[in-house]
Amino acid sequence: MIDKTYTGKVVSNKMDKTVVVAITRQFQHPVYKKTVKKVAKFKAHDENNECRVGDAVKIIETRPVSKDKRWLVLEILNKAARSSAK
Repeated sequence: MIDKTYTGKVVSNKMDKTVVVAITRQFQHPVYKKTVKKVAKFKAHDENNECRVGDAVKIIETRPVSKDKRWLVLEILNKAARSSAK
């Protein structure tokens, strides 16, 4: 069985051990032939709370962890720039 894996960007990390990952895909409209962009958001399990907003991550489908979580953060591909000024 092949597991689904997606690459996306973390848009929220306010929950404990959970991040929301936005997956963006582009496709051509079948009738109008215009390029359309769709964004799907998935909740993914982040065991060590390592992900921050803006990080590019790879997620993989897994067994249900909670009511909405069916994805697991496999790896952080590149970290977002952190601002040191407050």
